[in-house]
Order: sequence, then C-alpha cells, then structure tokens
Amino acid sequence: MTEKLELPLAQTGVPGLDTVLGGGLPELSFNIIGGSPGSGKTTFAQQIMFSLAHPGRKALFFTAMGEPPVKMLRYQQQFSFFDFGKVDSSIQFISLAAEVEGGNYDDVLAQICEQVRLHSPALVFIDSFRSFVEGAKGEHREVHALQAFVQKLVTQMTGWNATTFLVGEYLVNEADRNPIFTVADGIIWLTQNVHRNAMVRKIQVLKMRGLKHRPGLHTFRIDRTGIEIFPRILPAPEPSGQARRADRTGRISTGVATLDQMLGGGVPVGYSILVVGPSGSGKTMLATEFLAEGARVGETAVLALFEKTPSQMMNDKLDKLVDSGRVELLNVRSLDVSVDETLHEIVKMIDRLDAKRVVLDSLSGFELALAPEFRVDFRESLYRMTTVLSEKGVTLLMTSELEDRFSDFRFSPYGNAFLVDAIIVQRFIEIGAQLKTIVSVVKVRGSAHSRDMRLFEITEDGIVIGDGPAPYSDILLGGPRCLPALPAA
Repeated sequence: MTEKLELPLAQTGVPGLDTVLGGGLPELSFNIIGGSPGSGKTTFAQQIMFSLAHPGRKALFFTAMGEPPVKMLRYQQQFSFFDFGKVDSSIQFISLAAEVEGGNYDDVLAQICEQVRLHSPALVFIDSFRSFVEGAKGEHREVHALQAFVQKLVTQMTGWNATTFLVGEYLVNEADRNPIFTVADGIIWLTQNVHRNAMVRKIQVLKMRGLKHRPGLHTFRIDRTGIEIFPRILPAPEPSGQARRADRTGRISTGVATLDQMLGGGVPVGYSILVVGPSGSGKTMLATEFLAEGARVGETAVLALFEKTPSQMMNDKLDKLVDSGRVELLNVRSLDVSVDETLHEIVKMIDRLDAKRVVLDSLSGFELALAPEFRVDFRESLYRMTTVLSEKGVTLLMTSELEDRFSDFRFSPYGNAFLVDAIIVQRFIEIGAQLKTIVSVVKVRGSAHSRDMRLFEITEDGIVIGDGPAPYSDILLGGPRCLPALPAA
C-alpha cells in the first residue's frame, strides 16, 4: 500500500470552528473539551452533536455528576441548534450518576460499554469526565485507579468506531501531567476572562492530530444561536513589489477637491487614511464627504460607528446615503467586543456589498469599546485591521480624536502613525479672537503632497478649504497662542 489515506473530516456546524481546526473534525478521533465552569463546554459539545447526529450517525451523550439530563436539557433547548426531533431517535442522553456515586470505576466503564453496544453510536460524549474523580470513593479514588480506568476507557473507545469526546473542568496546566492528555487526538480549550466589568470568551486548539490547525486564542461568543467563533484574521504574506504595485493603481477623490490637490491628486486606491483632530474640528464631516463621493461614482461603502449612535451621527447627506443603500452602517457600541469579532463583521459586510470604501469612526471610541485585555495590544490590533482591510482592496478612512495642546505637534494618540498610508491633521488656531480650524496633509506614502496648513471651514455648501497657507500658522510649532487680527485688505 503506497497511496496515502485521506483523513475524513466532519463539518462541526459551529461557525468558525472548522477554520480553526484546519478544515473540520477528524472522524474516529478521541477529543478532550476542557475549560473552567461556565466557559461554554456543554453548549459547545451539544452544538457539535446536534449538527453531526442523524439517523445514520447516532450519538450518545453521557452525563456524570455535573447535572441531571433533564435540567441540562431544560437550558440547552433555548438554543436554536437544539432539535427535539433528534432526541431519543438520533441522540440518546444517559445518566451515569448512580454508577459514579457507587465509587467503582469498573461499574462506570461497564455501563458505558453496554450502552455503546446497544446503540452502536458514531458519536460519544461524556460530560463531565472530571466528575469521575470527584465522585469516586475509597480506594477507587486513588490516582492509579483513575489511570487504569482511563487506559481501559481509551482502549474501548478506540474499538468503538466512533468519534468520542470527554468534557471536563480541566485547567490548562493539567495537560502536562494528566495521563489522559497524552492519548487524546484533539484537545480544545475554552476560557472566559473577566477584567473589572468586562468578560471575553476565547477558544484554543492545543492539539489536533493530522491537521494544521490555526494556533493562538480565538474569540467566541454565545447567544441564542449557540456558539460563534471568530478566528484570528492575519495578514497574508507580502506580495512581490511588482504584484503590490499592480494592485494599487489609480486614485480616488475624498469628495473635497482642494484636499485632493493637497494629497497629490487624491488618495491611492487601497490606502489607509488617518484623520486626526480635536473634538468638533470636522473629522466626521470629512468622512461623510468621503462616503458621498464614493456613492456619486457608483461605489458602496461600510461605515462602522464606535462612539456615536446612528441618530447622533446622522446628517441629511448621510441619511440619504444610507437610505439609497450605498452606505451600510455597523454600530459597534457594546462593551466587551474584540478586534477579531469586529473585523469579521466588517469583512462580511465588505464581501456582501462589494464595498470599495470603509470608514471607522472613531478609533478612540473603538479602543473604549474593546474589552480591557484587548486594549493592551491595541497597536498590534490596528496593524492587523489596516493590513487585512487593505488586502480586501478597500480604501480605509479612520478618524481619531487628538487633544489640541497648542504646544506640540502630534499625528496620532497611539504612536502608530507608521501603520497607515496617509495622515490628515486638523487643528484649532485663534485669529482675531475667533477659533479657526486648519488642515494639513502630513503623510502620503510614496507620493508627493502639499505641506501647507490651510484654513478649513464647514459651510452650508459643504467643506471649504483655503487656496493657500493659513496666516500665522506658526502657532502649531510653539508660536504665540493669541494672534492679532489680519490686516484689512
């Protein structure tokens, strides 16, 4: 026999899980689903079971001392994946509480094997396996007795011609010393981390024989549909210089003609633009013009809001863009979100709309919306977000609030200006006892651009930018805070 055997993979039915696993779940594998209480292990296992089970692929779900089947089913049936039609036909729930309470591992194993013999299942789940240790009594609670039980159980499971799962409240550091982990084909870990009032759920595939699974921690959420996983989206390998130049041809307009001139003829397609400035300087209005220009030339766009509600954000122009279907809103204001979850939603909308432009308003609100542990790596998160969206071929405009200190000249509150392709800065100055706004183009990667600081004004007709440098703009470089009025013409 010289031909390699293909490893049969079953599609789990858990959104995102097959991607993390590397294509699906290997059939006839022995898997461990571990994690702390409340991390979602039982929901995760049952979602897989209800997806895979059918009359030709029956499933057994054994419960030990974790909770009675009736109580467990009362809560699990609240999820949309729960199918009453499969219970007692394709799926059997069997309690092992009496055998475990008796304290004899041999009795437990005998009951499991007898039920497998009677039903000939293709899927076997044991929840919670940790209860065997806690419930056993006397000499049978000794470590050597548990090890012997595990070895016998695994030996039996290998001959069942079934895909098997042991579910338990294990800790990650147990994988180094618990004998059960050495014989498992797959190890999947679920965790929930709480920081102050924020909670984030993550899943990790520690081991999956025969597959190149996606490493690292992946965010997931639990709602009425069950579990949805958001695999970490990583930038693709950098293409060759020639291929990269071929992908970025042409420029698009921002919707403000004078600003296009300052940028050197518009924004190169696929660039990421950072618009920074203090509150009230006109960042959102500039983003609105950017979206309106896209709609004018027949493009669709995605607008992700992180700090305003749609009612707070909307103006007449944006209302019309949304009503026309050219712009679609993604309101991301709930706390405890993750970068990966947000990025998945944006990418999904881009693909569905074939969007060419994306606006994130604003990065300051996005950082606040993230769970605290994600804020630590915010720069890395921004790098992945800008790179992945650039690979989608969209032109990305992000706004960010930047405190106007009058005494220094900063381009980004995060020290990550190098992550974007272009930077537009808005500042306040005082002229003749009036507060004015100026705008300047700090950076356009690979392109000549104006370095003028020009007056920026929002009028009833839209955004108006001066034709030349703003007067007395040396205030930005530490000049006088109050400037005299301009001389009369």
